[in-house]
Amino acid sequence: MSTVGFLLLLLCLSLSPDCLLSMSEAEALLAFKKSMSNAESLDSWKPNSDPCKDKWEGVFCDEEGKGVVIRLHLTKMSLSGTIDVNTITQIKNLKTLSLSNNTFEGALPPFNMLKGLRALYVSSNKFSGEIPGDYFADSILRRIWLSDNEFSGKIPYSLGKVHGLMALHLERNKFIGAIPEISQESLTELDMSGNQLEGQIPASMERFGADAFKDNSGLCGKPVSKECVNGKKTGGNVKVTIAIMIGIVVIMALLLLLSALIKSKNNQHEEEFDVLNKESAEDVVEVRVHGNAKTGGGSTRSQNGGGGGGSVGGGSSRKSSTNDSSSHKKGEHGSKKAGSQQGKNAGMGDLIVINDEKGSFGLADLMKASAEVLGNGALGSAYKAVMSNGVSVVVKRIRDMNQLGKDEFDAEIRRIGKFRHKNILTPLAYHYRKEEKLVVSEYVPKGSLLYVLHGDRGISHAELNWPTRLKIIKGIASGLQYLYAELSDYELPHGNLKSSNIFLGSNYEPILSDYGFFRMVTTTQAAQGMFAYKSPESVESQQVSSKGDVYCLGIVILEVLTGKFPSQYLNTGKGGTNVVQWVRSAIEEKKEAEFLDPEIASTTDALEAMTRLLRLGASCTETETNKRPSMEDAIKRIEEIQA
Repeated sequence: MSTVGFLLLLLCLSLSPDCLLSMSEAEALLAFKKSMSNAESLDSWKPNSDPCKDKWEGVFCDEEGKGVVIRLHLTKMSLSGTIDVNTITQIKNLKTLSLSNNTFEGALPPFNMLKGLRALYVSSNKFSGEIPGDYFADSILRRIWLSDNEFSGKIPYSLGKVHGLMALHLERNKFIGAIPEISQESLTELDMSGNQLEGQIPASMERFGADAFKDNSGLCGKPVSKECVNGKKTGGNVKVTIAIMIGIVVIMALLLLLSALIKSKNNQHEEEFDVLNKESAEDVVEVRVHGNAKTGGGSTRSQNGGGGGGSVGGGSSRKSSTNDSSSHKKGEHGSKKAGSQQGKNAGMGDLIVINDEKGSFGLADLMKASAEVLGNGALGSAYKAVMSNGVSVVVKRIRDMNQLGKDEFDAEIRRIGKFRHKNILTPLAYHYRKEEKLVVSEYVPKGSLLYVLHGDRGISHAELNWPTRLKIIKGIASGLQYLYAELSDYELPHGNLKSSNIFLGSNYEPILSDYGFFRMVTTTQAAQGMFAYKSPESVESQQVSSKGDVYCLGIVILEVLTGKFPSQYLNTGKGGTNVVQWVRSAIEEKKEAEFLDPEIASTTDALEAMTRLLRLGASCTETETNKRPSMEDAIKRIEEIQA
């Protein structure tokens, strides 16, 4: 579009709203930019260019090559002024809008005009005033972040009517009055702290614990340990509560002091990724790897070895249990370690490439790369980094993976690095230090199965039809079959199978990650971080076997078929749906079809196949291990089911 054309567009907009009917996405975004002040950071938004092909700043398009805008991430850009929501109503496929960490003021704009929006982030601005009670009445938002503003008045009651709401952040505003009933089963993340709320916390919201309601002096109820009388608090338990809190603070202080004394003996120091901002797994958060490497691309000393660990899409980096590794002799790998240092300084070298299909790179390349925070897990964090050769990688930063010595660890990770299967994500490189390990893998842009099912990734529900879901489950089974052949000497060949560790290729082909850590971590670490250790036999009697992987497979099958977020994934067990108990009751009542995700239940000619798979998922999650099928049998039964 020419400059003259753009000026005519603005004139048209000022005279007639009907101009919007013929506005392209590029024109809509340019008009949206024009409405704001201090928009220098959006200089890449230019007339006569394409938002997707020319990669406009903060604009994210679909991954299927259709050139459709699905997300706007305009965070930390010093934007201010008016937000003309009317212009971006023309972006029909817009799913995520993030304007956090800017300087917008005034009332909350009418974002409820964006009918297809799934995630709204406006935290850390200067929005103020009361939000109308019916503001969210017709919303299908799944994530709402209004924190760190100056909103006042009552919390909108319509928030309790938002179907499928998963995360709600209202912390550090000036909301007053009673908390409305917001008790959706889908809601797993809630924060109302730091407001001026009063009255009793609804019983349906007690599952979120004290942190969700702290710093609201007028609240009472079980989560904040204050009894309510006629809707108001009494001081009967205040002294006891204060004494307990003081005791906890003292214990934590002693533990921190002890930790500091231990760390002071360690002469190695490192500069780590500097996380500038983390609002959610969906926000694009810029971080920079800092370091003072003295070599251009070769060896880098350990203090520069910051990195990441975890899993893509907000998932976590889980690890597995211990096992005898004496059969793995030191030095068996025999491959040359580029830039590594031997002897006393072992573990202070460069990245060791174990799979060069994406080219070779060193630690110094990571040090120069900008990265995005993907998520934090029980045992580490994950970052996406774009290398100088254009390859996008995920860096998993895993602390205390010290069950094996350096040579044994090298042998195990190189063993995994030889894996080649379309449903297996093979590591590209690793970096070894006693304090932490970095494991580098290829980045899968579509994200994890967890976020495709429950989050906002611009995925059409029509795409997640029955054939696609069956394809995903069959691909998972195929990947597990390969792992069970290659790691047949492992008690837990995978150990951490869950939807956040299953990524989807462009054609929905599943790719398994976070497997094979069984011999690399201690039992304690595995119990804290690996999903197979959440199986009933592990929780009750600390038994570990391949039936733990079968249990994990069953949870994934039930998750895919019902569309429900499993409560089994949550450490607290509070939130989500207990898919095991839920489906078991469906089978007992012979109402399996009623418990399937409505998006696929309409495929009536496939109900028998769905029911068979649902029953297999239930069988895999039986409490008694002898009632579960073997992994071999489960895979065979999956392969027999036709779309």
